[in-house]
Amino acid sequence: MPVSSPRPCSFHACRNLVKDGSGRCGDHPKITWAKKATATKRITGRRLQAMRAKLFSKNPLCAECARNGLVSIATQRDHIIPLEEGGLDDETNEQGLCEACHEKKSKQESQRGRWGRAGQKSRPSHRPR
Repeated sequence: MPVSSPRPCSFHACRNLVKDGSGRCGDHPKITWAKKATATKRITGRRLQAMRAKLFSKNPLCAECARNGLVSIATQRDHIIPLEEGGLDDETNEQGLCEACHEKKSKQESQRGRWGRAGQKSRPSHRPR
C-alpha cells in the first residue's frame, strides 16, 4: 500500500503538515460534540402514548395558536422547556402544538443551541479570536 504524502492542516492559516490522514495537526484537533450528560431521559413507549392521549384530551388545541387568538388542533407534544436545557419530561413541562408551531419552536431552539443564548456563535477555546 503506498503511503500518502503529508498535507497541510485543514485548520485556517495553519501551516503544520499532517501525516496520519486525519486532516488536522496536533495543535488543532477536530472538535467532538457530545450531548450533555445532564439532559433528562426521554419517556418512550406505552407510557409516552398514554401521556400524549391525556394531554390531547385535556387540551386539544394548539397552545401557541391560542395565545395568538387562533384555533388549530394540537398534533405534537412539545416540551415547554427543552430537555437539553434542563426541562422535565412530565406533564408540568408539556403543551400541545400544531405541526407548524412545533416546527417553528423546534427551529428556534435548534438555532439557540447552535448559536448560544445571546445570539452569538460560541467559539471553541483553541481558535484565535
